[in-house]
Amino acid sequence: MDNITTRLSLRTIEKADYPEIAQLMNLVFPDVGGAWPRSTIMDLIRQFPDGQICIEDNGKIVGAALTIKVDYNRFSLPHVYTDIINANDVIQNNPKGDAMYGLDVFVHPDYRGLRLGRRLYDARKELCRSKNFKAILTGGRIPNYQEHADELSVTEYIDKIKRRELHDPILSFQLANDFDVKRLMRNYLPEDDASQGYATLLEWDNFFYEEDIHSVHDIEKTLVRIGVVQWQMRAMRDLDDLMDQAEFFVSSLSNYKADFALFPEFFNAPLMGLQEGQNSVEAIRFLASFSEDIKHRFSQMAVTYNINIIAGSVPVLEDEKLYNVSYLLQRDGHIEAQYKVHITPHEEKDWVIDGGDEVKVFETDAGRIGILICYDSEFPELGRMMAEQGVQIIFVPFWTDTKNGYQRVRICSQARAIENECYVAIGGSVGNLPRVDNVDIQYAQSAVFSPSDIYFPHDATLTEASANTEMIIFADVDLTKLKQLNTEGSVTNLKHRRHDIYGSFITPDE
Repeated sequence: MDNITTRLSLRTIEKADYPEIAQLMNLVFPDVGGAWPRSTIMDLIRQFPDGQICIEDNGKIVGAALTIKVDYNRFSLPHVYTDIINANDVIQNNPKGDAMYGLDVFVHPDYRGLRLGRRLYDARKELCRSKNFKAILTGGRIPNYQEHADELSVTEYIDKIKRRELHDPILSFQLANDFDVKRLMRNYLPEDDASQGYATLLEWDNFFYEEDIHSVHDIEKTLVRIGVVQWQMRAMRDLDDLMDQAEFFVSSLSNYKADFALFPEFFNAPLMGLQEGQNSVEAIRFLASFSEDIKHRFSQMAVTYNINIIAGSVPVLEDEKLYNVSYLLQRDGHIEAQYKVHITPHEEKDWVIDGGDEVKVFETDAGRIGILICYDSEFPELGRMMAEQGVQIIFVPFWTDTKNGYQRVRICSQARAIENECYVAIGGSVGNLPRVDNVDIQYAQSAVFSPSDIYFPHDATLTEASANTEMIIFADVDLTKLKQLNTEGSVTNLKHRRHDIYGSFITPDE
């Protein structure tokens, strides 16, 4: 795994996957019988295909979740394992069930630590909501109980797990994924010696459940949570020190279930202070020597913390030319790049940076996004090119040293949101770096902007940070409001463009 770039994808399990599923179950469950027979897995796929989910890495199945439909009133009461899967390994799926029942979630040992289990649980929850099931139920083993059975009753053990005084690999995980213990079940799986035959009946309630809904269709994610890091520039001992600080923020944003994390332009500038006596050109090229490592570390974080990361921007040296590049690290392992197109006089003169020549819109699992690095936000053409490609959120990592420089980025970013009917998030850095030339002073007030219409806040600002203070901010953006604005807004900027006039300004070379 370490030598191959992680490429994760989540999909439903197919019949041809059985050999890989069986191999994985044998690896993960040697103490409780290993893999189920082929006929059992085939029944699951036939009876409830949407409920059988797996995660692939470069085409190899590395995790899976198996699920059936049950009657809530029956299985919210005590039951045993054979009520779910009988002695002949036949699945007791109820085609008319109003709840989901989680059978097994299993992840390859080499991939533990990447939070794939949580990703599978989140996929189950999304399915529960989209199909309008009442809840997710499951019988949870407590395999660490055998280590404490002599001194603790099973209820005392469960209570200590809840209080985090003890850890159980299954129950602790279930509780961390918002499941509640409803009751204790005796003799659930008698041969499970590690759990002494006990299991907990766990439940996750679907808050959006509607009793009278008869059919619900799968829909794309429309409510997206944006997280922005207002980064404090400070002296760093080494690259590990910098990335530890970055991971702290990524972890924090992930804990709040953010879909995106935005870092500022040149957030890694403190590393220039590791070498003394360099001129500005040497210093920025020294900084570029860390960029490849930073990209891959952020990519690993994106997968581990299940969050899409816009890694600010970093200098990248290619064919003896230096570029200012923002990397998008998607949580499925894909890596994209947006090169800064417009280079400031300072970047050109002091650092000899070249501009890119392409503007991209990236498809993510939380909408179509674009990246405008600082100065690029001040050129309306780029935002309009993104709008032509259906952009929904534009991210602006920036670095400014004065308030008037910051205001240029802020005001222009707000204009991009209004004229292109999209959301715009800006993220900058604060603090000082006295020993680093050209990035010694910072000024920022990060924010997330919306279009300006009745569907959005009166000042078209969803959230903003305190000026010049290290912090994180969040904004929940509703992508369906953009569609409504496109057709029913008080004004519809995109719809009312006058191409008959604009065309006269295009030169023959263009």
